[in-house]
Amino acid sequence: MSAQATWLPGGRLHLNHGPIDLILQGWGDARALRAGYAAAADRFDTILAELVSELPALRCPSTPVTGPTARLMAAAVAPFRPTFLTPMAAVAGAVADTILRAFVRPGITRAYANNGGDIALHLDPGEHLTCAIAGAGGSVTIHAADRVRGIATSGWRGRSWSLGIADSVTILAKTAAEADAAATIVANAVDLPGHPGITRRPAQDLQADSDLGPRLVTTAVASLTTTEAQTAVDRGAATGQAALSRGLIDGALIFLHPAVRTLGTLRLKEPELA
Repeated sequence: MSAQATWLPGGRLHLNHGPIDLILQGWGDARALRAGYAAAADRFDTILAELVSELPALRCPSTPVTGPTARLMAAAVAPFRPTFLTPMAAVAGAVADTILRAFVRPGITRAYANNGGDIALHLDPGEHLTCAIAGAGGSVTIHAADRVRGIATSGWRGRSWSLGIADSVTILAKTAAEADAAATIVANAVDLPGHPGITRRPAQDLQADSDLGPRLVTTAVASLTTTEAQTAVDRGAATGQAALSRGLIDGALIFLHPAVRTLGTLRLKEPELA
């Protein structure tokens, strides 16, 4: 099936092709917006084939890649080595970054590309956007003066396999690709190794071509006590704090019911727990 572009209510453009499902919206000069949407749709037509052409390399931790989006992916995961992380950990965020870059031009004052909850942002001086937090609930407002231009969420309940047990980890970073990679790392760290209530299976048994190979991914998590959830969240928070100290991220929200932790000076609004 070829790439599909469909207008949604409110001036949003829905772009879909295979596993990529993206919403694009901008504000500003009408002529600039028309040109931006056309350019974004043209770029979207090519991006899946571009990634597929390098898929074997993208599923390896350090094999060189050449395409522009693939290079964004590789650059996003590189700071987390030697921890195992392939460029595929940043694919959703990198696609959002790529499409937003094709879209933005003078006259567009603010915009976002939301690729399944991994969001790339554009903000002219004085502008801001408020984004919902996928999975956990709550929201965060990003201002043009903030460094943040990417938001991403990961967890065992998400679209991709996770080595950890976080319900969700939302990360704020300079780009969506960088946020995506960091969200994967922090979500993997939210864990209770050896807990009998956690079910895991080799990733390759669930998806034969998974970049995680024989590594055990989480498929079910039993109800946890508050102490257990907090212990797991503490593990993820330590990893998140290390990334924050290195300047790799600007904020994080780690959620494993009933425990919640926020990191960073740019605070995410915590979800209300039932």
